[in-house]
Amino acid sequence: MLFILLAALLLFGGDKLPEVARGLGKGIRQFQDASEEVKREIHKNINEVKANIEESIEQETPVNQTPPIEKDSSSLK
Repeated sequence: MLFILLAALLLFGGDKLPEVARGLGKGIRQFQDASEEVKREIHKNINEVKANIEESIEQETPVNQTPPIEKDSSSLK
């Protein structure tokens, strides 16, 4: 880690290094904010899909339930 800091100091100089570090920090923060936004959007979509699936399941009739058989009096003759 010390080697990296020394190399950065030699490359950018003492005056430019704080500016580079500040820019790097802002870039990392923007990346974190963007990734959090993507996570929130994904979770929101997953929750919507789950709600839609649960709603459609509630609206369907159970598979093993058969409708009642109507007795037709004419077929009994």
